[in-house]
Amino acid sequence: MASEFEPERRLPSSAAPRWGRLIALAYLLILLALVTDLVTGPSFTFSPLLAAVPVLAAAGTRKPWVPLAAGAVALAGVWLLAALNDEVGTVVHATSAAAVAAVAAASAASVALVADRERRLVELRSVAEAAQEALLRPVPPRIGRLRTAVRYAPAAAEARIGGDLYAVVESPYGVRVLLGDVRGKGLGAVETAADVLGVFREAAVLETDLAEVAGRLDAVVARRPGEEEFVTAVLLSVPPTGPAALVNCGHPPPMLRTGRQVAEVEPAAWSPPLALLGMTGGRYPVQPLPLEPGQTLLLYTDGISEARDAAGRFYPLAERLSSMPTDPGPGALLDQLLADVRRYTVDGLTDDAAVLALTRAG
Repeated sequence: MASEFEPERRLPSSAAPRWGRLIALAYLLILLALVTDLVTGPSFTFSPLLAAVPVLAAAGTRKPWVPLAAGAVALAGVWLLAALNDEVGTVVHATSAAAVAAVAAASAASVALVADRERRLVELRSVAEAAQEALLRPVPPRIGRLRTAVRYAPAAAEARIGGDLYAVVESPYGVRVLLGDVRGKGLGAVETAADVLGVFREAAVLETDLAEVAGRLDAVVARRPGEEEFVTAVLLSVPPTGPAALVNCGHPPPMLRTGRQVAEVEPAAWSPPLALLGMTGGRYPVQPLPLEPGQTLLLYTDGISEARDAAGRFYPLAERLSSMPTDPGPGALLDQLLADVRRYTVDGLTDDAAVLALTRAG
């Protein structure tokens, strides 16, 4: 799945060295204070500052014994300063030692808790990745006479599954493709996506008419509990020969790329999103789509088309797509597209984005 999904966003490589320099500066300040303590005579002490040593040690580790060891060293320093500064009250030295011991214990406990939470997070992410592979299955680079590629880029760095969905199924009637976007976020959107994908994988193989496939998807979303829940989607059927068939259920129009020429595939008639067909009656219209060898069809969600720059302008998908290399292959084309979208926006993607490209081979 690594080739299908965008890698996580990480902190810049300069972040870790910057924090390391700050910790080193803190150690240096403590050292300077101790040197000052030694040269000011036996009536003055900086020993309370040694309580910061286990905290600094805990900042760069996930092993609880490290702040405890640093606390032991700091306690030895307190005892040494107590011996050298014999004019300072015993209560001050005892308070310093108690503070070092308490802070060391608290730092060790904090490190243990953070390490445990990180282990739990790793486990949860492993489960999420397994769920992702079950829900959004890998798309082969070639299926039938089509070269295919898909990319899913979550808006949240820690997200693995959202409301965007896609599937490519080989059927007796050709290659059937679905790309959609569930209205809403969270677990409810994931559950709706799972229902839609499950029905599509079955109906794509059994139903001859693509409109019937769309009708079954509409019915499964309409039966879900909750109000105002719908899914925009594009369905495509590409037979081995002849024109493809397209059903657009209230989704952004696909882009057809021929060389450097890019055109929107506008629906012949408006159709509602999945779950809202009952409001208009009838059935979803199917329109023929000539897809010649060498042409690339791009399906995408509004995370791409509604990405904005600093001035609030939408990403000009057709214009940018036409300026990209003419034959990089579907996978390379999608990588270039997502990189260009991220350069165009100010703060990166603000919505999940799924994009699928397929090229008909000669």
